[in-house]
Amino acid sequence: MDYRKTAEEILEHVGGSKNIVSAAHCATRLRLVIADNSRADKTALENVDGVKGVFEASGQLQIILGTGTVNKVFDEFIAVSGVTASSKAEAKEAAVQKQNIFMRAIKLLGDIFVPIIPAIVASGFLMGIMNSLDFMNSNGFINIDTSGSFYVFANIFSNTAYTFLQILIAFSAAKAFGANPYLGAVIGMIMINPSLQNAYTVATEGVQATQSVFFGLYDIDMVGYQGHVIPVVIAVWLLSVLEKKLHKVVPEVLDLFVTPLVSVFVTGYLTLAVIGPVFVWAENAVLSAIQWLLTLPLGIGSLIMGGLYAPTVVTGIHQMYTAIDLGQIAQYGVTYWLPLASAANIAQGAAALAVGIKSRDKKVKSLALPSSLSAFMGITEPAIFGVNLRFFKPFIAGCIGGGCGALYASIVHLGAKGTGVTGIFGILLCLEQPVQYIIEMVIAVGVAFILSFILYKDQNKDQKPEVVKADAPQTLPEEHRDEKEAGEIPANTTVTAGSEELHTPVNGTLIPVSEVSDPTFAAEVLGKTAAVIPSDGQIVAPCDGQIVSIYETGHAVCIASSLGGEILIHVGIDTVKMEGKGFTTRVADGDQVHAGDLLIEADLDQIKKAGYDTATMMILTNADSFAAVDKAEPQEVSRGTTVMTIRTGA
Repeated sequence: MDYRKTAEEILEHVGGSKNIVSAAHCATRLRLVIADNSRADKTALENVDGVKGVFEASGQLQIILGTGTVNKVFDEFIAVSGVTASSKAEAKEAAVQKQNIFMRAIKLLGDIFVPIIPAIVASGFLMGIMNSLDFMNSNGFINIDTSGSFYVFANIFSNTAYTFLQILIAFSAAKAFGANPYLGAVIGMIMINPSLQNAYTVATEGVQATQSVFFGLYDIDMVGYQGHVIPVVIAVWLLSVLEKKLHKVVPEVLDLFVTPLVSVFVTGYLTLAVIGPVFVWAENAVLSAIQWLLTLPLGIGSLIMGGLYAPTVVTGIHQMYTAIDLGQIAQYGVTYWLPLASAANIAQGAAALAVGIKSRDKKVKSLALPSSLSAFMGITEPAIFGVNLRFFKPFIAGCIGGGCGALYASIVHLGAKGTGVTGIFGILLCLEQPVQYIIEMVIAVGVAFILSFILYKDQNKDQKPEVVKADAPQTLPEEHRDEKEAGEIPANTTVTAGSEELHTPVNGTLIPVSEVSDPTFAAEVLGKTAAVIPSDGQIVAPCDGQIVSIYETGHAVCIASSLGGEILIHVGIDTVKMEGKGFTTRVADGDQVHAGDLLIEADLDQIKKAGYDTATMMILTNADSFAAVDKAEPQEVSRGTTVMTIRTGA
């Protein structure tokens, strides 16, 4: 895969650098905030090599690329777009302000918890491994020396992130709120200070000490906040408010000393005296409500939540679920939410797998199969956005399968001892109930797969595109009209039963596509390609059809042919960077054209002076939809020369 080319095409289809106000990425998605959403061509973005899906959420245009790929494409995207860190920060704030209060709160939770997920996953995974080793050791399957350094150290490592979780949350929350993250970490340390009784011992030992606050107004329990997440977030929010206020009012010469001291002391006191007790109660109430929902008679609550889990991934609400997992682990010793998430995730994978197996479309199959594997591992975005939502019925099948799996999990009270790992490997966190976890997965996969397989049908590739009537575009300049009337440029495309001729869009020399300087075009990654070194800048329609998209920069145009061919004409290599200079468009989106009609006028001299290759490519992007595509041999060509023939039958 040519990561730079993918980045350049994404940039092109979102309206160019001037339309980008921020760029970021997560594990699977390129996240863009753009100035004008109407300039983003989602259909074209979905056809970019490597793109598995496109959607808008949280004020961002999110482009699914998959794990590993997204990092490389992001690096190239930053290089070609020139987006700066300051503009990214400003755009992020602007995107947040456009959202309602609820979605802003959800996004904030995501900003806090997403960065610490790798630490939680590492501990959760290791905890699962240690649980499995203990299970096999206690049942005589293996014999482990539990006094050895490897076992002892691994046991320490497995719970470290959970032991000091409040510090991780506080540090991350401080960054999200714009406070000093190290002062935030201190607040987290205060809340689990060894001078306070460990919260996990209260159930067995009772409260060991109390302390009067506000000059004897009332007493508080001197208990730490292990396992609690909401009080930490609220405390750090207060810290951020105080710190920002003090920075404004404290003289600069004293700011370094006064602001940290006052911020930490006031926040710490209010946290132990007010915030902690109040929000522990609030957090417990929320967790109790969720647990009530999950334990409704006949598992109806889990059925509903399992079915709705995937839609919450689409909206971004799932960012808050880590907090639910952590709260349930602290209160119940296990999380009942993670098995529900596992069922929902793996069901979406099964639905995508059914599409991949049933579909005869090579592009759909090549996308659906690896996306399903990713979902089985717990990463569902490629399957949801790249496959299931695109065809919708598989998405519904996945939701139903997830609900059925979650229903079973509720009936057998399936819980996980850690978080951060779902899908197949989630069994490592459920080794006290491994059979139940496997059955849950089988139910979710079976229901989703069967329903998706029944409901999914390939789109009819032989259906001709609807032609929208429009004003006739400008045709060739006066000096070329005689050529058309004389028959040198055909008035229309030759279309016979099941076949269609595509003419060269420009005069020049047809060259072997392997000689094109751009590796993506040379390898025909985008589709069957005819490449011409142009002798003039008159770019004409290669066939009868409809203009699907004419790029604002004028360097490229997409046409739907009469036989259903999807044709991209790309003038020059990297000419999108010219931002329209040297190009004049003569058609508009939706125009009906005939072979030989003028589409673009390109100034070849200006392109060359700017340092770009003038090679012009005509690409059949849906070549897999045809039984055969015949290409002409390299030769001198003029407008009207047939360079490609597409056939629907042998």
